Amino acid sequence: MFDEHFKSFFEKVIFQSTGVETEDIDFSFVAGGCINNTVKLSCKTGVFFLKWNESAPAGMFEVEAKGLKLLQDTGAVRVPEIINTGTIERKDYLLLEFLESGRRATNYSETLGRELAALHRHSSSYFGLNHDNYIGRLPQKNESKQSWANFFIECRLKPQVGLAAYNGLIANDTLLRFEAFYAKLPALFPEEASSLLHGDLWSGNVHTGPDGHAWLIDPAVYFGHREMDLAFTQLFGGFDASFYSAYHESSPLPPGWKERTDLCNLYPLMVHVNLFGTSYLPAVERTLYRYI
Repeated sequence: MFDEHFKSFFEKVIFQSTGVETEDIDFSFVAGGCINNTVKLSCKTGVFFLKWNESAPAGMFEVEAKGLKLLQDTGAVRVPEIINTGTIERKDYLLLEFLESGRRATNYSETLGRELAALHRHSSSYFGLNHDNYIGRLPQKNESKQSWANFFIECRLKPQVGLAAYNGLIANDTLLRFEAFYAKLPALFPEEASSLLHGDLWSGNVHTGPDGHAWLIDPAVYFGHREMDLAFTQLFGGFDASFYSAYHESSPLPPGWKERTDLCNLYPLMVHVNLFGTSYLPAVERTLYRYI
């Protein structure tokens, strides 16, 4: 009964997405993060990756698809093909092409470094995006701002710090330290044009595809400071030295970028505080103590 229930849902997804009726679907559940259900579907119309959620925030998969399309349209990085988004049986879903895992090409890291640099050369006249989206299941505010510092404070740090304070996850002295830190932040970043960012660039969102190269998934895109993506890659590791060398050769980073890594990672760390708890707070507090 369990399998038949899912099989019926999968058949409806395929029909809604391709217009082809099929009762011959093979499926297997695959790893896909801690928020959504994920499965590989194989049928006569193709092989697909399906993710769905019965309690997803409104529009979560639609804006994820928009983010993938933004990345795809640059031609700079590889992303899976978007098949469809929709809702069936109160389940919101995103259907993508399925990417078999391949063996890493010998120039895997260098190619990814150059591709990321090429992505970051796509710019805008502002910091932000023309729509809000999500990072994980948390809303990500993208109101356009003319300065990076203003955007980082108002659209990245304040929403996460406020949410953590509301839920009792940070003490009042940490909240006050953030308030003092905001005044110092504009002087800490060099002036640069905005860059189109993946926005959630940790190793779990980089998939080695059948061609042996890196394919990017689960974006939280916006136009921001390019050091944000570089910093995120260092938060949990998984990117080797040749990745950073290739990036820097293609698009040299301004002096002091390594020292600004912890500043950039205040945002993903606060996201993790709000998603997973206070074990991420010590790293936040260590960074704040360096400046306040």
